[in-house]
Amino acid sequence: MRKALITGGVVLGVLLLVGAGTGYWIVFKGNTLDYERARSVYIPRGASYGQALDSLGTDVLDSRRTFDWMARATGWGDQIKAGHYRIESGASNKAMLGKLRRGLQAPVSITIPPGTRPEVVAAVAGRNMAFTQKEFLSALRDTAFVSNLGTDTTHLFGHLRPETYKFYWLNSPKQVIRSIKEQADDHYSRMRAQADSLPVDLSMKEVLNLASIVQWETSRNEEKPRIAGVYMNRLQEEMPLQADPTVQYGILQKEGQKRRLLYEDYELQHPYNTYNYRGLPPGPITNPSASSVRAVLNPESHDYRYFVAKANGSGHTFSRTLSEHNRAADRYRQAMRQRRDSVREADSGNAGS
Repeated sequence: MRKALITGGVVLGVLLLVGAGTGYWIVFKGNTLDYERARSVYIPRGASYGQALDSLGTDVLDSRRTFDWMARATGWGDQIKAGHYRIESGASNKAMLGKLRRGLQAPVSITIPPGTRPEVVAAVAGRNMAFTQKEFLSALRDTAFVSNLGTDTTHLFGHLRPETYKFYWLNSPKQVIRSIKEQADDHYSRMRAQADSLPVDLSMKEVLNLASIVQWETSRNEEKPRIAGVYMNRLQEEMPLQADPTVQYGILQKEGQKRRLLYEDYELQHPYNTYNYRGLPPGPITNPSASSVRAVLNPESHDYRYFVAKANGSGHTFSRTLSEHNRAADRYRQAMRQRRDSVREADSGNAGS
């Protein structure tokens, strides 16, 4: 009540100072450009009033002069708070200054895609928040901070659940990461509670590890439970997982990008290479989607131990025995050779015509 009286008194003072007609126009008349959707204004921490005025700039204000006059006459310009604001078309000087001085910020959205890398998520966050990509990556790798979250830097990225999150623009990287981790923990706990008992006793960290492999194995959601079932069978029988994505991950770490695997790559000396090391890798190779996590929590029950991609890209061929798998792999290689030969013949024909 007292604040309302003070605000009313300030506005009345402006009206008396310049005359009722002109004062009403300065205070209450819409002072934005004509635009359809509300526009964003970003005011950094430590910004002066002049810098805040520049942030409104030519994209929002119709009359910078009247806004500036009212801000200075009322003293509200010095009360403007840092943050991200949405300014509706037709807003008056009083409405805009009221929003800015009270810090009525609008949240920003960060959408984390599945099956990606920390650098990509950091870049997305850095584009939408006041902090930088480098600052976000630094927080991800801060061992003391991550330990306080109840995990470690090896496993944290698996907890960055693909989803759209809302934050305030000035939130720090650690505030963002903590919020995402806490939301993910709650979500995955509920998923785990709804799932049946697993054929292999896995912690939630291990579930996310395996789900990250399933994520890179296929984009076909209908195949994911079957692939998860293959890996469960292998873990039960203490067979090496021999998951190609873990080799790809090792190459990505060493070379900076993924590429087609060569025979010699399977001998890569890297702790994540499940051809050389039994059991699950030390941590997730990516951030798995909900469908990949669900597949691991609800794996298909079968007796398949192997699978290989189909040459036409329609999924995978699953096998129970190594001999069956070798025949399927031979068919795949033969089909790929025929496809490459057809492409070469077509290119040769085009060159000769």
